[in-house]
Amino acid sequence: MARSAGICEDDDELRGVLRTALRREGLTVRATASGQEAVRAFAADPPDVLVLDIGLPDADGRDVCQALRARGIATPVLFLTARDALPDRLSGFHAGGDDYLIKPFALAELLVRVQALLRRASDDAGPPGSAAVVLDPAAHAIVHEDARVALTPTEFRLLAALAARPGEVVRRASLVAAGWPDGAIVHQNTLDAYLARIRRKLREAGAPASVETARGVGYELR
Repeated sequence: MARSAGICEDDDELRGVLRTALRREGLTVRATASGQEAVRAFAADPPDVLVLDIGLPDADGRDVCQALRARGIATPVLFLTARDALPDRLSGFHAGGDDYLIKPFALAELLVRVQALLRRASDDAGPPGSAAVVLDPAAHAIVHEDARVALTPTEFRLLAALAARPGEVVRRASLVAAGWPDGAIVHQNTLDAYLARIRRKLREAGAPASVETARGVGYELR
């Protein structure tokens, strides 16, 4: 069975180049041009690897990645971006990305990186996870049935980090790294206050998930 690749890139020309190149590698390819389209397409039917632009017209690609991770999608993600500063690269990894390629890039390098991610995915393959909450990366919102509750960008990143690892205690340091830029000074009570607001918004949405405290360690989404 042919391996599959997903693309989310808003530039028509680059999207076409990537689609053609990946098909020549023997992959079946689905291409999208927006964050919302990517979440709809790839959450329902995950590809074996995803090439995801960070600078999308409707959402930050890192938020798209987090929304997919929150739905239990473990597909390896290669971010494409024009931003090469260290904090930008670190935030991509904290958002659940697996690799990072700076624009402009050599197509040959992208293909090598994609193949490396496919090999890693084969080695790490396991059963798909289940969604604890559904997140909309364009609106920064919790979605449950007919309810839609807005989150701040920081709340979105924190909840996504928890939802990507349901039933597992996520340490405070990992949550701070996911929620704030590298080097930010975040006091313990600041993180606690954000998690309290997230708890309230989960209840407001009627979502079947709750945030539990592991005292002195971190938080867990159940």
